[in-house]
Amino acid sequence: MPDAVYLSISLCLVVVAVAALAYAARLRRRESARQELSDAVMAMISDGIVTLGADGSVQRLNATAKAMFGREVVGLKLADLLTGFPDSGDALPQIEYRADAVRTDGSIFPVTVTLLALKDRSETVLIVRDLSRIRPGATEEEQRFKQSQYFARIGTWDWRIDTDELYWSDAIYGMFGYKPGEVTPTYSLFCDAVHPDDKEHVRAGEIRCIETGENHDEEYRVIWPDGTIRWLRETGNVTKNEAGKVVKMMGVVRDITEERAETDQIRDLAFHDPLTRLPNRFLFEDRLRTAIDRAKRHKTQAAVVFIDLDGFKQINDELGHIAGDRILINTGQRLINAIRASDTVARIGGDEFTIILEDLESDAEVHAIAEKILGALSPPIEEGEGTYRVGASLGIAIYPEHARTLDTLIHIADQAMYVAKAKGTNLYHIGWEFAD
Repeated sequence: MPDAVYLSISLCLVVVAVAALAYAARLRRRESARQELSDAVMAMISDGIVTLGADGSVQRLNATAKAMFGREVVGLKLADLLTGFPDSGDALPQIEYRADAVRTDGSIFPVTVTLLALKDRSETVLIVRDLSRIRPGATEEEQRFKQSQYFARIGTWDWRIDTDELYWSDAIYGMFGYKPGEVTPTYSLFCDAVHPDDKEHVRAGEIRCIETGENHDEEYRVIWPDGTIRWLRETGNVTKNEAGKVVKMMGVVRDITEERAETDQIRDLAFHDPLTRLPNRFLFEDRLRTAIDRAKRHKTQAAVVFIDLDGFKQINDELGHIAGDRILINTGQRLINAIRASDTVARIGGDEFTIILEDLESDAEVHAIAEKILGALSPPIEEGEGTYRVGASLGIAIYPEHARTLDTLIHIADQAMYVAKAKGTNLYHIGWEFAD
């Protein structure tokens, strides 16, 4: 056979092989996408979802099922978890049935199990619903309401003020780190769980509600028996007897831990420099305004320091932005170490930093701190294979000596920084005398 024919056949085989590999990759991607979708759906379902392999062993389960059984069950046969279920997946029970399930601590709780028959699958999917959270004899509407409370992490409560008796719906137990029915709710149990720093304002809110009839609306932290801290939001109001006397408070409580975390993260991004994690210009001006007000009340001095790094642009261009970022982070940390805990270091952009100095007694103290800042920035910085020095020029304005308003104080400090820079490097200039 001619070489050209061999070459043609070889090229065809290569093309077929590449196409086969590409097709296999597409199948893997599709399967991965289906798996991700399946996982997302399982995570959103409020009932327990358990997936069995061909041998009847547990392959996967969603977060609700994990919490329900309270232990690692992957690899176990369902017969180890549910009474009455066959030891093998060959003989499945009826489509829906009731059984008893076993938790980690050995306790038994009733469940209903629904079988989902899926075509072309080597797995069996079961929906497991925990009936222990539902009052016997409850209507279907009551069951839905109780389940929605539990999974939405919203619970109802009422507190008899005269006897200190406290009622919690099932969802509230978990908010305090307990299983439903594990403890008897009392007002003293509630008070013991509230974070020490929040007890006073929670109690004040309750008293205000009792005395005035205003809605009780408080956010507070609770400490679980294992030390976990969660944020709750509680709202409620009072009920009175026929004589008009307050006898009970009633309301709802909701777990807001994740909401608080998201809010804190958004606030942090809004008011802090993303690189150095120092306060940004917005937070700097807010704190400077507070520092001026405090100095006015206490009849003390406050100062703002503008800092511009000398030679940073050349280093940044030579080493690249990643190395430049590390130098900026290092500089921010050095500035923090050079000042007092009551003072503030901020990054307002590029290689410009600011410092707010509070509770100053004299100009001499300002001079001493300026020298300390320059001393903190003077040691060389090791970056990559070299050692680099970053100089600094400082401009300082003092309240009330140089200005009594925020804008003017910032302007004078900024101009003083340029005066220092014009004279050389690692220098500082104080005030509005710019003739030099």
